Amino acid sequence: MAKIAVNEDYAATAADVWKKLADFGGLAGWMPGVEKCEVEGEGLGATRRVAMGPMTIVERLEAFDDAGRSLSYSIVEGPMPTQNYLATICVEETGENRCHVDWSASFDLPDGVAEEQIAPALEGAYGGALKALKPLVEA
Repeated sequence: MAKIAVNEDYAATAADVWKKLADFGGLAGWMPGVEKCEVEGEGLGATRRVAMGPMTIVERLEAFDDAGRSLSYSIVEGPMPTQNYLATICVEETGENRCHVDWSASFDLPDGVAEEQIAPALEGAYGGALKALKPLVEA
């Protein structure tokens, strides 16, 4: 199983950052490259169809802990050669008006596809998204 992880520190409350990240249909408002994000259903099992240029990714909400500020989603359809993809986003308060976000994922790859072929693109996308969130939540 392959794994990736990115993180970012924010000069903002965990509640403010979590409000953005917890909005399962709100990706287009802060994640670079997302042109449209449409949600079907509510709560666990809800899916979002994320349009990014010529590609579309369908993700399903697998876990949501509002009090613990974490959520997990799986990729159920998309262009990447991954299987059993599960990503988790966690927001942790680290001080007054300070917090830390971890965004990690694990996935299987088919024979012939190396982790090094996939991981850098995912880390770049997730890391870029967390950096793009900064000006939206920091005062």
